[in-house]
Amino acid sequence: MNKLNLILIVGAVIAILIYSSAYIVNEKEQVIITQFGEPIGDVKSEPGLYFKIPVIQKANYFDRRFLEWDGDVNQIPTGDKRFIFVDTYARWHIVDPLQFFRRLRDESGGQSRLDDILDGETRNAVASFDLLELVRSTNRTPEETEDVLEELDELQRIEVGRDRIEAIVLERANERTADLGIRVLDFRFKRIDYVDDVRQRVFERMISERMRIAELFRSEGEGEARRINGEMERELNRIESEAFRTAEEIRGRAEAEATAIYAAAYNRNNQSRELYRFLRTLESYEKVFDDQTSVILSTDSDFFRYLKRAD
Repeated sequence: MNKLNLILIVGAVIAILIYSSAYIVNEKEQVIITQFGEPIGDVKSEPGLYFKIPVIQKANYFDRRFLEWDGDVNQIPTGDKRFIFVDTYARWHIVDPLQFFRRLRDESGGQSRLDDILDGETRNAVASFDLLELVRSTNRTPEETEDVLEELDELQRIEVGRDRIEAIVLERANERTADLGIRVLDFRFKRIDYVDDVRQRVFERMISERMRIAELFRSEGEGEARRINGEMERELNRIESEAFRTAEEIRGRAEAEATAIYAAAYNRNNQSRELYRFLRTLESYEKVFDDQTSVILSTDSDFFRYLKRAD
């Protein structure tokens, strides 16, 4: 082996040693150096370039950011014995990397431990409260009300509420994670739903309730329709009655005026009286005779006098 090859080999070994001894910490990471599996020194959390003993020491990286925990959907009975599906999520981060490394080693170990803690506390909380407490947060009064709904049951009041139950789960979870080097920042119920058989009964109850409300509207509508029709019929009868009375009054005045005219004409002279008698007789003919009428009159009848042939 010549001198040049020896220099190249030594240079390569030195480069490898330098490369393996350097490590970089960025702003979203924190690093613990372990030697033969045991942590040594302080946590490196400031961004920059650092060095360690190659081969003997190892850099263990942990995330400084808020981490996501997404729970499994579990079937849990509530305090009032109703089975529901509960889906949850939380946010957490590593507050003590050394303690976290000693107890959980890495983030997957932290996620697994949070599964046990948060799922367990969720079950305890759900089983301790009624379903109403889990789905509602306040006892606010509805802004709009309808008179037709006054007969329906009022909303039951809650004592704790969903927000407070989430805070209880968060508080108890942090009590159990205090020695793990992590802290749960937030916990929420992502979804609460009935199991299939309960959901079907709830749907049937909702349909029945909606049908009852629809029947209330329908009965009120029918009653209002009958009232309107009754008022309309009474108003129509009143109008017809007034119209008939007015028509009879006009007819009576007209007949009285006609009679007065006939009487005045009759009283003027005999010729006028004869004309009046003639016209009235003709009017009576029109009312008495038609194509199917047959009458028998004596020759000296006043009714027959205008039918006789003139001399």
